[in-house]
Amino acid sequence: MWKTARIGGLAALATILALAPLGFPNAYFYDVAVKALFNAVVCVGLNLLIGYAGQISLGHAGFFALGAYGSAILTSTYKVAPLPAMLISAAAVGLLAYLVGRPILKLKGHYLAMATLGIGIIIHIVLKTEARITGGPDGMSVDPFSLMGFTMMGDRMWYWAAAGLLVLTVWLSLNLIDSPVGRALRAVHGSEVGAEVVGVDTSSYKVMVFVVSAVFASLVGSLFAHKDGFITPDIGSFFRSVEFVVMVVLGGMASTFGSVIGAVILTLLPQVLTFVEDYEAMVLGGIMMGMMIFLPKGLLPAVVSQFRKRGAAR
Repeated sequence: MWKTARIGGLAALATILALAPLGFPNAYFYDVAVKALFNAVVCVGLNLLIGYAGQISLGHAGFFALGAYGSAILTSTYKVAPLPAMLISAAAVGLLAYLVGRPILKLKGHYLAMATLGIGIIIHIVLKTEARITGGPDGMSVDPFSLMGFTMMGDRMWYWAAAGLLVLTVWLSLNLIDSPVGRALRAVHGSEVGAEVVGVDTSSYKVMVFVVSAVFASLVGSLFAHKDGFITPDIGSFFRSVEFVVMVVLGGMASTFGSVIGAVILTLLPQVLTFVEDYEAMVLGGIMMGMMIFLPKGLLPAVVSQFRKRGAAR
């Protein structure tokens, strides 16, 4: 018997991830699953910013791309070991997020959205134009991830690494949400003025969660680069940033497990809809529109609400 829904949800997630490979007939399924899990980790971090702190970001793909290119450049050009390269890239992205977060997080609403969009576009342009360093539009190759002589090879190995990372990320996110920091973030989301009145330093908390979500994106970007072995600036495009936001909204804002579900669904849907060929984008858009109309709070909160109503009716 589970003592809390949080422990039960985390155990259910771990169980599903452990059993899922039983239904993977070939390497293609593992590859798609790894992409879904990587997206889920980014979305869990982004959900802390959007869902709990109420701060929109349309530039998180830029931080994802910086993590990927940081690891690629450090390992391939400067021969830095992959793990230190990943940590250095994450620290640099965290510093950048802090420096840009201090001024732009004073903005609200669509002004904040436009500012974060600008950051993402600038990063994307730099990655495309600095061909001498990044390879430009043609991209660059990335060395495999190795640690103490052990090299990560094969989709199955990457699946278990991504699954473990996701469980760890969800656990850290749930603990953060239940801590005084999480309560402060919810207060900021509810009313910044009210939070300030009771002594919450809203500016510091907003910058802190912005940095945390950016570091999550950077770490996943580094792993993505090592896993694929080749990256292009398109991984930091505006459309990629929007995709991350849609994943969070689709699963349910202020729902950690909802972010995971949204990321998995939106990663798998294009693969499932390949049979409609030229109409894939239109069908995908129709499905997403329908879900937002009929499930405005997101998929998981809507399902939980229905179960609670049925339980109360009994």
